[in-house]
Amino acid sequence: MKPLYLDHAATTPLDPQVREAMMPFLDPTYGNPSSLHRWGREARLALDAARETTAAALNCDPAEICFTSGGTESCNLAIMGAALEARGKRTRLLVSCIEHHCVLHAAEWLEPSGFLVETLPVDAEGVVDLDAFRGALNEEVLLVSVMHGNNEIGSLQPVETIAALCREHGALFHTDAVQTFSSLPVDVEQIGCDLLSISAHKLYGPKAVGALYTRAGVKIKPLMVGGGQERDRRAGTENVAGIVGFAKAIQVAMDQRENESQRLRELRDDLIDQVLSQIPDSRLNGSRENRLPNNAHFCFEDAPADSLLIALDRAGIAASSGAACSAGSLEPSHVLLAIGLSEGQAQTGIRLTLGRSSDQACLQSAVEILREQVARIRATRSPARPTTAGS
Repeated sequence: MKPLYLDHAATTPLDPQVREAMMPFLDPTYGNPSSLHRWGREARLALDAARETTAAALNCDPAEICFTSGGTESCNLAIMGAALEARGKRTRLLVSCIEHHCVLHAAEWLEPSGFLVETLPVDAEGVVDLDAFRGALNEEVLLVSVMHGNNEIGSLQPVETIAALCREHGALFHTDAVQTFSSLPVDVEQIGCDLLSISAHKLYGPKAVGALYTRAGVKIKPLMVGGGQERDRRAGTENVAGIVGFAKAIQVAMDQRENESQRLRELRDDLIDQVLSQIPDSRLNGSRENRLPNNAHFCFEDAPADSLLIALDRAGIAASSGAACSAGSLEPSHVLLAIGLSEGQAQTGIRLTLGRSSDQACLQSAVEILREQVARIRATRSPARPTTAGS
């Protein structure tokens, strides 16, 4: 059996069209876009074109796009940059309790500087509690950060409602759209956000490239200082080849998004149905419908995730237990704990994320192998364990 890659939320393979678009900017068009000579002007034109492509996809002005090294830097720059710029005006930051660590840790980093960080609870499906949010929101809140789609359990958030409430109280709203940008419409005007983060390698683009949308008039303090690149928001020579590849990945994703998202939803739903019906004592985490098109996250009782991931890898399946940057952590997922799972249950969480290479044959093989490996692990832990219907 050929290997099955079911970890597209962690990263995606480089699209051949993206690789082709990048090659000329590695050689011979290798100029620095800040240089005035011909080589520099060629690089600048490519950079400007990529910025226009990115802006068009987000429905914003090209001047509102700042290219970064990826989703983590984009989120750091949004949270820390906005807070440091507005220091002394408002002091409260609200972030959902299931944010990616690049948001949670950025907010925590600000606490010694006098900012008060409060986490917003979520319901059992991983959706922010709007009543709790309304109760926490007031004129002392500087910034709210709630991700568009969760990277672990795939839950989608009511970002338009959250943005509207932020506007009523004069608070900035940031959303991490790293997981949604490739498969769902991400329109900054429709959402109403002030800051939005995206990353290239989640949509078949190169690693170490991302972007931060910053609404015109919103000021952020740069975290990297030096030259005046990216309109003084992020110093350093731009990664022209990577940015060109990012723009090409965006074009390809936008062209395919509607059809591909529907195809993935159908595969996802079939995967969920088969796992829950064929594997006893299995549990779906997150909403059945209100989730990322390619995301399925399960817990399998008495089958620890670390053991199961190793077994799946040996059988040729790439999966994960949650955020790729947390792989190897002995701590249970903060996302699973937030939706009410016990520490023991949280240690059994497995994330399967589909992509362009996924098809029905892939799904059938994955379910069969998953069923076999879960049963094998359970048998080694409790030989007399009875089998019951899936849940």
